[in-house]
Amino acid sequence: MDRKTIGWINGGLGVLTFSGSLPATKVAVQAMSPLFLTSARAVIAAGLAAICLIVLKAARPEKRDIASLIGVALGVVVGFPLLSAMALQHIPSVHSIVFTGLLPISTAVFASLLGEKHPPKLFWLFSGLGGVCIIIYALTQGFSVSPVGDLLMLAAIIVCGFGYAEGARLSRKLGGWQVICWALLVAAPVMLALGVMTWPNDLSVVHWPAWLSLGYVSLFSMLIGFIFWYRGLALGGIAAVGQLQLMQPFLALILAACLLKEPISWAVVAVMVAIVACVAGARRFAS
Repeated sequence: MDRKTIGWINGGLGVLTFSGSLPATKVAVQAMSPLFLTSARAVIAAGLAAICLIVLKAARPEKRDIASLIGVALGVVVGFPLLSAMALQHIPSVHSIVFTGLLPISTAVFASLLGEKHPPKLFWLFSGLGGVCIIIYALTQGFSVSPVGDLLMLAAIIVCGFGYAEGARLSRKLGGWQVICWALLVAAPVMLALGVMTWPNDLSVVHWPAWLSLGYVSLFSMLIGFIFWYRGLALGGIAAVGQLQLMQPFLALILAACLLKEPISWAVVAVMVAIVACVAGARRFAS
């Protein structure tokens, strides 16, 4: 199996893992503040990351890598979790899921800005078509009545795209799992202090679905998913494998249908087919 194929497989596993993040976050913010949820998931994941780094005897990053790790932490450890959690106080989870379809474009743009090889025009064409499909789907479903929620979610997508691109670049040097583990440790002191400051006054009001959701976003969304995702981006190409994020909204909807018994319309099926075609086209012309 060649390097790029392995990258796409890892990227697909990462996207599948991330697909439950926003629905889980929506459940959690109904009982926890966005600040506490963001800090708690980061601290829990950082503890697990520390164990991984110690047990597997990972080499320490060089001083020149610290700035990049801070950038990764700001993007995916703090920025996206906090902004998306704040957005979900204003908009439904299904509405927020649609925004994740814009992540491939955000990631590809930041990859280009950070010095990665520029994909050809046909790549941008298919990538843009995938984004248009997402926008059309959102328009047909009706936009949220909360501009604040939409703007927060858009900001979350922008900072996440930067975190993905910067983390993938650094993964080629440190390794995918090492990057997210070190980024979590870099953010841990601030997140721990924030968690103490925002600790819920009454834990009895935090129901068990919220605790389970916190566990999911801490273990899978914050750590395991990134192990696959950063390895996939590093091996298969940031812009190319990043197109798999176009599948995330619909994977999340499928999870909602299976777990919450929410129906999937024919419109969703049609858009999913179009998205698959766009992903295949972007992959074909990625290099």
